Amino acid sequence: MPDDTLIGGSQDQFPLTRWSAIVAVRSENAEERQRSFAVLIAAYWKPVYKYLRLKWRKSNEDAKDLTQGFFTQALEKGYFQNYDAAKARFRTFLRACLDGYVANVHKAEQRLKRGGHAQILSLDFESAEGELQHIEIADTENVEDYFEREWQRSLFSLALEALRAECAVKQRQTHFQLFARYDLDESEAPRLTYEQLAAEFGLSVSNVTNYLALVRREFRRILLEKLRELTATDQEFHQEARAVLGVTVQ
Repeated sequence: MPDDTLIGGSQDQFPLTRWSAIVAVRSENAEERQRSFAVLIAAYWKPVYKYLRLKWRKSNEDAKDLTQGFFTQALEKGYFQNYDAAKARFRTFLRACLDGYVANVHKAEQRLKRGGHAQILSLDFESAEGELQHIEIADTENVEDYFEREWQRSLFSLALEALRAECAVKQRQTHFQLFARYDLDESEAPRLTYEQLAAEFGLSVSNVTNYLALVRREFRRILLEKLRELTATDQEFHQEARAVLGVTVQ
């Protein structure tokens, strides 16, 4: 019986890579700090942008400016260096920092000039805005829950892109295509059988089984490594792995 679990199994070895972006923001090495911010921004910019649109009712352009401004000030003023993993999850802390930043902008009556902040990353705001079209912006009752779901979605997207790149480097494009066809297909059509996949890709059923097992294992590894980068301590990592992914990491 094939293992059709995307994350695959309930236990995992601890990721070999134990580097944490949240810890690295305190580094005295400027390059290390920049690297940590690149990781944090990649994971959080889209949840931040959508949160600004939904919770603070910001326009598209104002939300863009505030997103760039928030991360710029977080870097310049060391917002994230004050994070204490014993008090809250990092994304809860980040959201509190964001609320404080927006409140301060309002209080000081600062008019942010569009494009006035330095571009830290090339952020695809158009894709984020397109995704928001499926959300009722006037309804902010569960914005915090939406932020949580959006963060998880961002985490999975980052891991998926890393998996795609890794498969390309290792000449495993067919592995990834099988994975996308079977595990990532969101259409309402009935899921294909392994026999149908084998016929479609010109493979044996055993190869389909083995390829999917391999790429799922690699996806699980990458996902856990990404999660580890976004947690400050081993304890927080273990808790998040259980809460977000439903896995117990040894």
